Amino acid sequence: MAIPFPQFRPITSTTAPFPLFLLTKLLLLINICASIFIVNCHSTFTIKEASIEGIQLAFRSKTLTSRQLVELYIKEIQTLKHLRAVIEVNPDVLDQADKADSERKMPSFVEPLGGLHGIPILLKDNIATKDKLNTTAGSFALLHSVVPRDAGVVAKLRQSGAIIMGKASLSEWANFRGTNIPPGWCARSGQGLNPYTLGDPCGSSSGSAISVATNMVTVSLGTETTGSIICPASFNAIVGIKPTVGLTSRAGVIPISPRQDSVGPMGRTVSDAVYVLNSIVGIDTNDAAISSAANFIPKDGYIQFLKKDGLQGKRLGIVRYFFINVTLPQVFEGHIETLRHAGAVIVDNLEIRNIEIIYDPYQSGREPALRSEFKQSLNVYLKELITSPVRSLADVIAFNKNNPCLEKTCVYNQDRMIESEKTSGSEAERQGALLNLAKLDNEGFKSLMITNNLDAVVTPGYLFATVLAIGGHPGITVPAGYEKDGTPIGICFGGLRGSEPKLIEIAYAFEQITLIRKPPPFPTASVLYNMV
Repeated sequence: MAIPFPQFRPITSTTAPFPLFLLTKLLLLINICASIFIVNCHSTFTIKEASIEGIQLAFRSKTLTSRQLVELYIKEIQTLKHLRAVIEVNPDVLDQADKADSERKMPSFVEPLGGLHGIPILLKDNIATKDKLNTTAGSFALLHSVVPRDAGVVAKLRQSGAIIMGKASLSEWANFRGTNIPPGWCARSGQGLNPYTLGDPCGSSSGSAISVATNMVTVSLGTETTGSIICPASFNAIVGIKPTVGLTSRAGVIPISPRQDSVGPMGRTVSDAVYVLNSIVGIDTNDAAISSAANFIPKDGYIQFLKKDGLQGKRLGIVRYFFINVTLPQVFEGHIETLRHAGAVIVDNLEIRNIEIIYDPYQSGREPALRSEFKQSLNVYLKELITSPVRSLADVIAFNKNNPCLEKTCVYNQDRMIESEKTSGSEAERQGALLNLAKLDNEGFKSLMITNNLDAVVTPGYLFATVLAIGGHPGITVPAGYEKDGTPIGICFGGLRGSEPKLIEIAYAFEQITLIRKPPPFPTASVLYNMV
């Protein structure tokens, strides 16, 4: 499996023997370099910050094979296992890589549209795969359950030639188990760590973000109900796209709310995330919401919107409510000026009507609606499994209670699940809450966008996610800076349903002007050197 290391001749000098401890450190550093670089007589390839376009170029120039790339990523996953970003590596991943390499050697090979052929991708562990991988939402309750089919987005990834690398960790049950569970923790892998600070990675798509940020994989998929792509992308200095609800299939994804759930890509660059988005959108008969959003998909896909001049003429709104407690005020004021100088029209000092109510989970109706939707949709998902230790939310609660050592229920509660189980799970029960949420969306964000003829609203960090969530609107976050302790922070561009083309133009242009992302410092070669 491993790429062979260089062979060394024995030291023969009798006057100056090479100290064993220095030789040990040297070998460790060589190991580190071998896990990052592939060198041949023509050129050098490094996985550090490698983009999809760069990898495809290396494939075409025969500098790199998919097998070599996967082996390099496996080494990185092993080296960085203390970050607890990956729950499982696909047992068949090298076979998939060999298949991709064989296909490229065929004279008749035509690369599938989308650019993902031979590219490894990690999936959040709530996205079903019909293979040797488990799909558990990070919980032992679903270990060894068998799904009926690949999730809709996974089927599209396989069609594109992507390699399913494995399952990324997450906040257990996508942060819908309990209220005292830290972001990034799940029973199966433990506490995920932010590679920049070894602290909070944010969730719930924590492992998907950590793994991309640390070059354990090229790209990943996350899911979002309220902030679960936007927040970890912001905290881990990567790009996250939360698509319009229904633009990507949720079939085969362990649900919270069919009204708010969305599957989206996470990458180190806007272009990488867009390549993935381009491959996973489209019709899926197993998800009824797809039909209503299918009209939003542009005829020639999304890659055409990767434009360096994409900010020219865009009308961008600034809602100062989201800047009140921003930790880097001067940085974000500088970004607003950058947007302006790049040709955007800045519409400042805007307000969203009833913003305080929107952010109150009970006054808005958000939490009661989600609890009811979670019970109904999870029960449907569990009953459709071929085999499973649990068949209902009530079964999951009982499993957690009966397995306190596995699920750490003596430390972390399951009160959101318990409160969800108390609901009837019926549409009639949540009708009032849903009407209120629709009114808040129509009179708030929608009205703001239409009245001011905006293309997007610009906000720091992840807080805008709640506004986007209640209406099923899309958002893209891009690295924007680093706090004093090293914690990254992103800038979020949010728009109305179906506005992905404009958001991609805006996000890509901002990224290309600023180029703020930098790899995390953990672990550096010097850190590992000093650990020997």
